[in-house]
Amino acid sequence: MKTKFTKITLTIIVLLGFSMSAQDVNQVNKTYTKEIEKIIINKKVQLALQHIDESDKETIKNMIVLNEIPAPPFKETKRAEKFKEMFLEAGIDSVWIDAEGNVLALRKGKNRNKTLVLDAHMDTVFPEKTNVTVKIEGQKYSAPGIGDNTRGMAMILATLKAMNHASIQTESDIVFVGTVGEEGLGDLRGVKHLFSKASDIKIDSWISIDGGGNGRIINGGLGSKRYKTIFKSKGGHSWGAFGLANPHHALGNAIAFFIKDATKYVTIDGPKTTFNVGRIGGGTSVNSIPFESWMEVDMRSLSPKRLLEIDSIFKASMKRAEKVYNASGIKDKVILEMKPIGNRPSGNLPSNIPLIQRAIASASYLGITPKLSTGSTNSNIPIARNIPAITISRGGKGSGAHSLDETWTNKEGTKNIKLALIITLAEAGLVN
Repeated sequence: MKTKFTKITLTIIVLLGFSMSAQDVNQVNKTYTKEIEKIIINKKVQLALQHIDESDKETIKNMIVLNEIPAPPFKETKRAEKFKEMFLEAGIDSVWIDAEGNVLALRKGKNRNKTLVLDAHMDTVFPEKTNVTVKIEGQKYSAPGIGDNTRGMAMILATLKAMNHASIQTESDIVFVGTVGEEGLGDLRGVKHLFSKASDIKIDSWISIDGGGNGRIINGGLGSKRYKTIFKSKGGHSWGAFGLANPHHALGNAIAFFIKDATKYVTIDGPKTTFNVGRIGGGTSVNSIPFESWMEVDMRSLSPKRLLEIDSIFKASMKRAEKVYNASGIKDKVILEMKPIGNRPSGNLPSNIPLIQRAIASASYLGITPKLSTGSTNSNIPIARNIPAITISRGGKGSGAHSLDETWTNKEGTKNIKLALIITLAEAGLVN
């Protein structure tokens, strides 16, 4: 159905939006409600919003095309090349792939005094040979990665096309970005590069599209530290070399020490903090003393201080396990290695900063119930640096993220594209 904003419709949306949003967030400052109202009633913006509805089939088509190009961890190149091509077809001032593999599409503003990024990550959690063909049942689309995050990629393309269709001009530059390495061991490498000295752009505000929950607005970064811990020794025959240092035995002690000390710590009052031994491996056969034993550990906290403290507990537990086991009377010794495999900083931005106020007001105007929350997304990096940043939802109805049975259903799917557009225009400044 086409979106047409009249004064009566707008009034109803305002009333509905704020009656719902008041349950979940603080009342938005009237300055921003008026700002968003002024943007929405702009004739060019109304044309852009209408175009988002009218081009829904094209947006779905783009989502399917992108999803069926595999983008496993550290192998996003083919999808990135296609994304770059789509930006060129849509119309953009310039587009390129940077040294880390991110796609950057620059739409110049009138004054060019700031740079706003609208981002969606391109990578998935799935191995290279995973079947990513999209199955369609009515408005339901099924395939690994369909919601997380090719839907987000299609949304930022739709946002750009709507702006171009309506000949909208902004005060600030907007860079539409497809990032690499958001998932798992990618460790946010794409966005980390964009905020490094090697970056091609200087970023003043950041908006990511990622994840479900229509009204979710992430303004807090859930930090994490991850390690691969390895105990090594010579290895040998289980009978003939019995008594030789066994890395599995040392690792067992290490896990026991860590769980005991970490459990005691996380039960102390304070911001939520968690730990998890996610993977264990090593050894060659049942009758061989392994030459290597390893585990991968994930620790998370809402508090930067607590994250550092549980990190210290982990390291101390590992070193203690090495020392105690080597002093237990075994022959030879085990050697400990701790390899960092993930480091996502924590942080939280106050709800009264303009970007978050604009996001709350925009959601409310569209009849979406806004809810501020914390998550582990690309926004972690700018949030930790106190740079205005949020992550908004892909909309629709998703299920089974990170599984082979992932689905995305087009239930009012265009609503969150409109949300992305309005927030972007408010933050970048609309030229009348």
